[in-house]
Amino acid sequence: MADRQTPLIEVRHISKYFGNVIALNDVSMSVNVGEVMCLLGDNGAGKSTLIKVLSGVHKPSEGEYLVDGDVVDFDSPRDALNRGIATVYQDLAMIPLMSISRNFFLGSEPTTGWGPFRRFNIKFANQVTREEMARMGIDIRDTSQPVGTLSGGERQSVAIARAVYFGANVLILDEPTAALGVKQAGTVLRYIAQARAKGIGVIFITHNPHHAYAVGDRFTILKRGRTVGTFTKEELSREEMVRMMSGADELDALSHELEEFAREEADDQEMAKLDQQLAKTLEEEA
Repeated sequence: MADRQTPLIEVRHISKYFGNVIALNDVSMSVNVGEVMCLLGDNGAGKSTLIKVLSGVHKPSEGEYLVDGDVVDFDSPRDALNRGIATVYQDLAMIPLMSISRNFFLGSEPTTGWGPFRRFNIKFANQVTREEMARMGIDIRDTSQPVGTLSGGERQSVAIARAVYFGANVLILDEPTAALGVKQAGTVLRYIAQARAKGIGVIFITHNPHHAYAVGDRFTILKRGRTVGTFTKEELSREEMVRMMSGADELDALSHELEEFAREEADDQEMAKLDQQLAKTLEEEA
């Protein structure tokens, strides 16, 4: 049994190769009990590949993956779920035309009756769904309404509440605020804070440093498949985080190159004018 000093999950120096393509290179990170670990990076930084390694979709090509201090080798996402690691992807794995309670128990439906008379236990599912959503601060009037009628933030809350109800110790959230407005994003960030308060370790994947800084305890920044570093709020300001994520140093270098190019182009134009004036003068003298 792991103590509170042991990370819930940890990866050590993992790499992932797809043929000659290096998707991850020597990446290390961990998440502890009751902590929000923010995984940040621009598009193509390797966030999606790391998520799939953590959730059991991919096996790392190199390195170690530990859960509660034990080295694991997952063969499928089901293995990760059995160890309490739940992943909520951007598409939320929901069916819009099905009811909220049906989506809440999708794949793990409670039943009543026996044999050929076994059926979905609607009463139990509706009660549990309403109670779990209330714990997340959402009052569902009718759990039989299609989940597609909910706002983006509310659908995210259903997915988070579902993962918590089924015993997640670690909750991996893939860009949960990416397609949401300001108010809905704030709602999701509040749910993340509530999950942390329950002692759940949260890995919050995002490319929005402002959302990360609002709820994060530690921040791991990925860039081109490598970790730039892991920082706390005391070690990394919001402005420094934005600069590291955006590759501001590279943009500064590019800006200098463009300025130099503009100067060279201006010089070429000036030389062309002088050549034209000289040619005109020579024509007049002739």
